[in-house]
Amino acid sequence: MLNRLLTVAEVSAAARRLVSAHAGAGRLRRAGTSREGRPLLLLSVGSGPRHVLVVAGAHADEPTGPTTALALARRLLRGRIASPAADLTRVTWDFLLCLDPDAAALSRTAEVCGGAVPAPPARALADYYRASYRPLAAEQPEWAPIEGSHLPETDVLLGLVDTLRPVLQCSLHNVDAGGTFLQLTAGLPGVEKPFARAAADHGIPLQYGTFDALHWQTPTPAVHVLPPPALRHRLTAGSAGIGRSTWCAPDAYGGTTAIIEVPLWASRAADDPAPHPTPAAALRALTALTLTGGREITALVAGARHLLPADDPRLRVLTWMGEGLYELVTSSWRSLALAEGPPLSVADIDALGIAARRQPLRAAGLLHDLLTRATAPEAASPRTRVDALLTTWCAHFAHELGLRAIRPRDQVGHQAAATLAAAEAALEETGGR
Repeated sequence: MLNRLLTVAEVSAAARRLVSAHAGAGRLRRAGTSREGRPLLLLSVGSGPRHVLVVAGAHADEPTGPTTALALARRLLRGRIASPAADLTRVTWDFLLCLDPDAAALSRTAEVCGGAVPAPPARALADYYRASYRPLAAEQPEWAPIEGSHLPETDVLLGLVDTLRPVLQCSLHNVDAGGTFLQLTAGLPGVEKPFARAAADHGIPLQYGTFDALHWQTPTPAVHVLPPPALRHRLTAGSAGIGRSTWCAPDAYGGTTAIIEVPLWASRAADDPAPHPTPAAALRALTALTLTGGREITALVAGARHLLPADDPRLRVLTWMGEGLYELVTSSWRSLALAEGPPLSVADIDALGIAARRQPLRAAGLLHDLLTRATAPEAASPRTRVDALLTTWCAHFAHELGLRAIRPRDQVGHQAAATLAAAEAALEETGGR
């Protein structure tokens, strides 16, 4: 029984043992090399002509995916899944165990939030943000092409898509808080019910509203389909060029990508469809929350910059965030209250409340990490200030949104079941191709 999340190093070691125990049925190879020379390991299971490509570890602050990939590969090799997608004579499953191992080396989220006995949400959230690292958008392998950046990790993934021509690419992600939701680059009829059933089986609410899929098409709650190119200018800040991301690469071969998001903490109102009583006022308050918190951290960074290593990637992220990210994020939702269509729901405001708190907390966690590593005695004062902000903001976050921890085995169990459901739907949709 899985009781905790595994680090990337633990997943890699376990994959080697798994392949040794199932010689011939499982294969592990180095698909490529990261910018800093780390291996990108591909675990392949089965010998079928149709491929399902599972991508884990795209974001270093999202620790569930690598453990899910390993757990699903193990179940497939042991023949414990009754599904057409588990017929390894028809389907080959290819698991990229960590797409961004360099960023993973700077993040400790699997260690701090992967335990079997969760800490109280407020304390656990603060620990999570202190341990988190996510690189600049231009340094994120899935997203770099949108920013005009060229990364070896991106090339490895695009090369796998070109070689394998998967009927489905599954990208395994976490949200910090909220509920679970599914983003699709094209519709997958039949996936909705098993996705919702898997969430219910594992005690995870569906996320009825989400900042991540703002202005995507939503055929059913918590399932979002990428709109056609002519409508993508309305997408969340920075994602209008999503067609250049690795998510859309399987389109060239008739494949689909499913982005499966599972929360580390569930929020009380994630699945509340009732109209929000005062959406305009709520949006104004959330905008102020993001901008005020972001500017406070930016000012602390400016005051402590002489204490921080100039070449540290964490400082690069903090600088980028302080140069307009908070304003860019909030601009995405300022017009929502005036938009045509259904009124914003309680779940919509819940999702935006999470997004509003997320960015300043990410920045505070990065700055705390840098100040903790600083050796100068004068780093103690700003570190204490940042620590106090983290503690206060996370307590407010946990209380206002009614957060509760999702056990690692439920995160992994749901994500694995959702991946299988998406694979079944994709194989059915593509028929004999």
